[in-house]
Parts: sequence; structure tokens; C-alpha cells
Amino acid sequence: QVQLVESGGGSVQAGGSLRLSCGASGNSFNTMDTMGWFRQAPGKEREGVATIDGTGRTRYSDSVKGRFTISKDNAVNTLYLQMDSLKPEDTAIYYCAAGAPRWAVSMGRGLERNRYNYWGQGTQVTVSS
Repeated sequence: QVQLVESGGGSVQAGGSLRLSCGASGNSFNTMDTMGWFRQAPGKEREGVATIDGTGRTRYSDSVKGRFTISKDNAVNTLYLQMDSLKPEDTAIYYCAAGAPRWAVSMGRGLERNRYNYWGQGTQVTVSS
């Protein structure tokens, strides 16, 4: 059973930065294929933000492209999301996800939430203007 635990959320002013981390246990990071970050704002659907596959290929939503960077460190089983130039509209609960098929990113499906089998509990990010 895979367990994902996010950390690094908090409150920041617009233009600031945060780095989210997602620690994984219960399975080797190398076997988790595609991983991703999602977010959900109050009253909105959960949306894909960034995804990364086993080859390091990445994809981002248009709303965060150029501002957010997804990466992972297999040695410490941790997924990261570096968030720069934050905007008030980035305010949401951010979730780490794992278990999407290895082909998901290359086929443009890595940001689809129904592709993922495992989810963390989420971490709150609040950006004030």
C-alpha cells in the first residue's frame, strides 16, 4: 500500500515562492511510474497542475507553466513542486498523486485525475494580494 504525505504549504504574499514536498512510503519511487500534483480551490473541481513520469518528462497546466517546476528525488522517495511568482488564484489545497500509467505524460493524459491510484491528504497554500 502506497502512502503519500505532503508538506510545505503555508501562506505567502503574491509574487512569493513555496516548495511543496511529497514523501512516499510503501513502494519504491522508481516503480510508481507517473506522479503529479493537483489542486482544489473552494467550490471548484480538482485540477491537474504538474506531472512527471519515470523518464523525467514533465507537463504543466497552462495556468502554472513557467512559474511552477515539478521534480523528484528517487534516492529519498520525494516529489517536489517549486512554486514561484505565486498569484492569489493559486490558493488551494494541493495534493500529491501517484500510480498513473507510465505512458500518461507522453500521451498528454498526465493531468487527468482519474489516471491516479494513490493520493495524499493535501496541504493548504494561501496566496494573499
